[in-house]
Order: sequence, then C-alpha cells, then structure tokens
Amino acid sequence: MSLFDSIMAGFALVGNFNAFLSLFIGIIIGVIGGAIPGISATMAVALALPFTFPMQPINGILLLLGVYKGGIFGGSIPAILIKTPGTPASSATILDGHPMAARGEAGRALGMALWASCTADLISNLSLILFAGWLASFALNFGPPEFFALMLFSLTIIAGVSGDSLLRGALSALLGLLLATIGLDLVYGTNRFTFGDPSLMGGLNFIAVLIGLFAIPEVINMVWHPTGHIGKVQSLGSKWVTFADYKRSFRSIVRGSFIGVFLGSIPGIGAAPAAFLSYSEARRKSPNKANFGKGEIEGVAASEAGNNGVAGATLIPLLALGVPGDVITAIIIGAFMVHGLQPGPMMFVMNVDIIYGLFIGLIFSSGLLLIVGSLAIRGFRPVADIPKRILMPCVLVLCIYGVFAVNNNIFDVGVMFVMGWVGFVMSRYHIPAAPFLIAFILGPLLEDNFRQAMLMSGGSPEILLRGPITWFFWALTVITVVAISRGTLNKAREPG
Repeated sequence: MSLFDSIMAGFALVGNFNAFLSLFIGIIIGVIGGAIPGISATMAVALALPFTFPMQPINGILLLLGVYKGGIFGGSIPAILIKTPGTPASSATILDGHPMAARGEAGRALGMALWASCTADLISNLSLILFAGWLASFALNFGPPEFFALMLFSLTIIAGVSGDSLLRGALSALLGLLLATIGLDLVYGTNRFTFGDPSLMGGLNFIAVLIGLFAIPEVINMVWHPTGHIGKVQSLGSKWVTFADYKRSFRSIVRGSFIGVFLGSIPGIGAAPAAFLSYSEARRKSPNKANFGKGEIEGVAASEAGNNGVAGATLIPLLALGVPGDVITAIIIGAFMVHGLQPGPMMFVMNVDIIYGLFIGLIFSSGLLLIVGSLAIRGFRPVADIPKRILMPCVLVLCIYGVFAVNNNIFDVGVMFVMGWVGFVMSRYHIPAAPFLIAFILGPLLEDNFRQAMLMSGGSPEILLRGPITWFFWALTVITVVAISRGTLNKAREPG
C-alpha cells in the first residue's frame, strides 16, 4: 500500500461523525478528570477504558487518547486556581501559576497554560508521525533475542525512574512480573500459582489489575483521611493572555515541547520530570529569571509545554515497539489488545489504516483541546467544589461496573479490590505503582521471547548476544543500572 493509499485509508476511518465525537468526548472527560483533585489523568483513562470495548477500534482508541491529552492539560486548572495539581505532571505549574492567580491573573495564567499545551501537543503529535514509522521499520529486524533485550532494558528504565528509590522501583517491577506468571504456562500449558482455582487459569484480568491499582487506592485514601480539604478557588480576574505574552514565551514553549518529546519517547519517564526540566531550562535562560516562582507567565508556559510535549511522544515506543511509554499508555495498550490489535512493528504492516487514522485524529485533537480548554477554564468552579464524599462513591460505582462488564465475572471485581489494597499499601510505603503495571504487561512478552530464543539456540544463552541490536540494548541496560545505582548511593550519602 502506497503512502497516499495509507493516508486515504486513515481518512476513511476517522472522517466520520462518530470518530470526531469520540475524540471530542474523550477530551472533555480528560479535562474534567484532570481538573478534579483526586481524579488524575491516569484514573480517568482507566475508568474510560471499559466503555470503549463495544466501540469500533479506532473510535475507542481515539476516545482514550482524548482523555489522556485532556487530562494532562486539565491538571493545570486546579494547580493555578487552588494550588492543588490535578495530575502529578502539573506540579511545576503551581510554582508560577498560583502566584499569578493570587494577584488576580488566574485567567491570564490559564490562557497561557492552554496555548502552551496546544502548541506542545501539536509538536508532539508531529514528532510521533515523523519518527514512529521509521522506528517501526527498523524494529522489523528484531527477533526474539532482540525483543528480549529491549523488554529487559524497558523494565530497567521503568524501575529506575519511577521513584526515589531504586530498590522500591525494582521491588514493584518484580511483583508485577510475579503476578504476570499466574495462569497457564505459555509453552507447556501447566498451571502456575492457580491454587486449584479455575478462575485463575486465564491469569489476572488486566482491567481489574489496573483499575484496582490506580482508582481504588484513591477511594480507600478518602475513607482513611475523610477530613482532607481543597483550597479556596481563586477568581479568574480581568486580565487575559495576549499575543505579546505568547510571543515572549514562545522560545520556552518550543524548547519545552522538544524536551517533552525527547523524554516522552524514552519508556517510563513520564510527564512530571519533563515539566520540571522544561521549567528549570526556561528559568536558566530567561532574562526574567528573578521573577520565576513569583508569578512569571513564562514559567507557566514552560511547565505546560514540557508535560504536554510528552503526550504524543509516549505513543512512539508504544506503536513502533509495542512498549508503553508511560503508565497511561500502558492502560491504552489494553484497548488495542481487547480489539485484537498488537502494537509493534507488524502493526505498520497489518493495520496501517488504523495507524494513519490515529495520526490524523491526533492532529485534530490539538484544535479540539483548544476549544474544550477555553470552555473548561470558565466552568471549573462548580467542578472544583464537588465534595469528595459524593465524588468517590461515584468513582467506586464506575470501577465496579467497568471491571464486571469485561467478562461478566464477579471474580474480577474481587481481584480489583485486592489490587486496590495492594496499591494503597504501596502508596503508603512510597512504592511506585507504574513499574508494577508495566512489568505486568511486559512480563509475558519477556518470558515468551526468552523461551523462543532458547528454543532457537537449543538452550544456548549466547543467542541473547547475537548481534549489534542486542549488544546495544544490553549496554544500555548496564549503563542504566550503574547510573541509577550511583545516584541512589549519592543520595544515601547526603547529610540529613
């Protein structure tokens, strides 16, 4: 199929009312979810996932991508107005956004956050379109040994960057790998850790695990700390962002966008580090660096450009290699699997129409985000004032419905609640959940490729080092482990 035919096939999939409606509704859900403290973009995507199962594959995936992109921007609204980030990625936005709101410029700060988000989102989407296909064509040279080395490297990266402690990140990833082995053996078909229960023969349901891990702990935490409160909502004020503000911040926006693209294309890093790195670079190079932290609009622009630049870039490893770029794309990969799609290099051969359909939809998502975001800025106050005692029971009902609807199996609901308590305990002891979930997804692929490699070589481990690609990923793995270990030791030696 030629490039023109692929593009036309993509237009045929998304050039209809249902596809645009799915994307539009997804962005609305994401902005609302990101704007409600306690409902992060991750939870919003997890809650929306079960509703995509009866939809056409392209429509369901576009809805989830809309939730993702809307949620990342939505987190900036409470960060600026009530000094409470709706998502971790918006933490850096507080530094200058809330001081602006305190002096009556909340509308100006939110306007800049929206324009920076849409600009970075467009740059990130274009980067995805330009680089994903090239990376996928390169990945067609991969065999089981190469994929095993890639999966191992991905797990090392994720375990290392998802928390302050290498030990905690590694422990989380190992627990995810362990639970991924539950069910029938991939090769011999024998039972593993089923304890005689037929319900476990198919393994733990992915949807039950992810919703339990990310949504239920928030409900438990609300019950555990019922007195938690939200700060006072600031008024929007009379000042709004101007073209002069955007022009003055444009260099920081573009720089932050590319920082987000670079970090987002590396599996496991996520949006929060990109936002802080973009913010620090903007402060370092700005002539107004003394104003940063006191209500500098360029700081808001840099933070939002950094975290939104990640959104499209995290799809690069997902689509090209089948490796989730962050925890949200680890959830989105569930929608691909439910619809019988396996992200990776072969998808560019077998399902190229869906790939180009997603590309086209993502380009339009930046414009839709601008429309929805403009409306959301003015309508946030009633959303922010929803009491948690009303909000969290509604979340719990959606969780139960979503998990039960997958297989009409009450056992999956039980798995969700068990994983909810596991996630709550992990959060109490500062054990990151992202390595767990991504290891749970990659575990079967890691095992399957390792076994295929061993069968190819007659059991000789030398095949795991058979060529330049495997050498490259093994070298990256060793470098990553050494670098993270040194960083951990240096932190341990610091006084206090």
